Amino acid sequence: MNKEQLKKFEDDLWKSADSLRANSDLKSSEYSTCVLGIIFLKFADNNYRKHESEIEAEFEELKGSRREKAVAEVAIEKCGFYLPDHARYNYLLELPLAMKSFSLLPSFLLA
Repeated sequence: MNKEQLKKFEDDLWKSADSLRANSDLKSSEYSTCVLGIIFLKFADNNYRKHESEIEAEFEELKGSRREKAVAEVAIEKCGFYLPDHARYNYLLELPLAMKSFSLLPSFLLA
């Protein structure tokens, strides 16, 4: 990302923040937790995606053997945490608009 793209990205982020402040009944202290939660979820999802093929390969290799492990157990060994499908960033992104709510975030972050 060059300086021009970075500046545009920064401007877009500020515009989004201004829009959020202007168009919600939330105080900044209330929506900051949600925004930070989304950022953390995206970071966790990116990290999990890097290890996902390894996780799936080992899970399939061990499936049906005496050493079989749950996918969550394999994921924790490979990347330090398990992120089930319903807690993935894209799942949240693809929810119908009526279901998109900041109140859903805590359940995603606890997964």
